[in-house]
Amino acid sequence: MSNNLKVIPVDQFNSNVFRLWDKEWLALTSGNFHTNQYNVMTVAWGGFGIMWNKPFAMVVVRPTRHTFRFINQFDSFSLCGFPEEFHKSLSVLGSKSGRDTNKIKAANLTPIALDKIDAPGYAEADLIFQCRRLYWEDFDPSKFLDPSIESHYMKKDYHRMCFGEILRIHGDHEKYRA
Repeated sequence: MSNNLKVIPVDQFNSNVFRLWDKEWLALTSGNFHTNQYNVMTVAWGGFGIMWNKPFAMVVVRPTRHTFRFINQFDSFSLCGFPEEFHKSLSVLGSKSGRDTNKIKAANLTPIALDKIDAPGYAEADLIFQCRRLYWEDFDPSKFLDPSIESHYMKKDYHRMCFGEILRIHGDHEKYRA
């Protein structure tokens, strides 16, 4: 992990989360670093908040994604943010499948062990959330209140939503600490 990354208490994390999800993106990784069973994908939809008196990250994964198997099988996941120069790497993670290629190598990223969860983070990241899964639920299209939502599901591959308790945040203090 970069020397710039230090633990950021959850109540001191500071970022424009709308920009973080929509413009900067995050890498979602689930699995087990130590057994080399994990997969990563770029995510641009999700959220942060408090639920059940715990800080959480909420991510969504389609059942057609290779990461879907890992997020269901393993009890933890990481969310990693990267400096702007890694945007191309995140594009690789979002456009290639871990079923077919070693996309982590193709993205020039270095997986690293984390201290609170089995899923890896990345040495190049400037932000790492370590999360333990708390809850999941599949989207039910009969509950969509805005008809335009359905346009995101031409293949009827509705996302699975996963809430993960944020156990630790490592980040660049200059960039992410209040």
